[in-house]
Amino acid sequence: MDKSVADLASAVADVADGMTVMVGGFGGSGAPIELLHALIDRFRATGSPGNLTIINNNAGNGRIGIAAMIDVGMVAKMICSFPRSADPRAFTEKYLAGEIELELVPQGTLAERIRAGGAGIPAFYTPTSYGTDLAKGKPTGEFDGRMYVQERWLKADVAIIKAELADRQGNLTYRKAGRNFSPLMAAAAGLTIVQATRIVEPGEIDPEQVITPGLFVDRIVEVADAQQEEALMRAGVAYS
Repeated sequence: MDKSVADLASAVADVADGMTVMVGGFGGSGAPIELLHALIDRFRATGSPGNLTIINNNAGNGRIGIAAMIDVGMVAKMICSFPRSADPRAFTEKYLAGEIELELVPQGTLAERIRAGGAGIPAFYTPTSYGTDLAKGKPTGEFDGRMYVQERWLKADVAIIKAELADRQGNLTYRKAGRNFSPLMAAAAGLTIVQATRIVEPGEIDPEQVITPGLFVDRIVEVADAQQEEALMRAGVAYS
């Protein structure tokens, strides 16, 4: 099955109002900037998709990517580990104005909640956050003399991620640290949309090098010269 599409707009066409969207990336590493900007273009033209819940390691930087989505009013809630990153202005302003909700999740717990969602594990226990405000209202349990907090899986309607190589059947490789959350998110979402630096024919990727099998991928678009978040910020680019 050929999962490649011709353009960015087609790739994100099914993202709808109120969806929960996982976005790959650790800061700018592995961030699917072009797909996010395609969503902003559609929002400006149609007013949709809005009221989104975004799951990412942070809450955006500068005036691009997730930060630009927050700026234009697309995001109702952030689930993340680091809402205050290099330039958190967009999130900070909306949060202080009461216009965006935050669910703060420790980074390792965030990764494991996503992995659990993809593995079909509804809950697990971790010692992280026990005794803090983040654990309030959550079930706890004692195991081998230590207290643990029950955390629930995270699943999403859509995952938007960035890969290095993809074949037309959706098998993916990543570039070094650009892998980060993306394989976990691809497994935890109902629809996985990928921007890849290069799309090749089936069989051109060594099966031993495949990180995300095509089973977890629904749509791929080639973006040969992907933009880098940090470079855009240094250049003062504003997409919002």
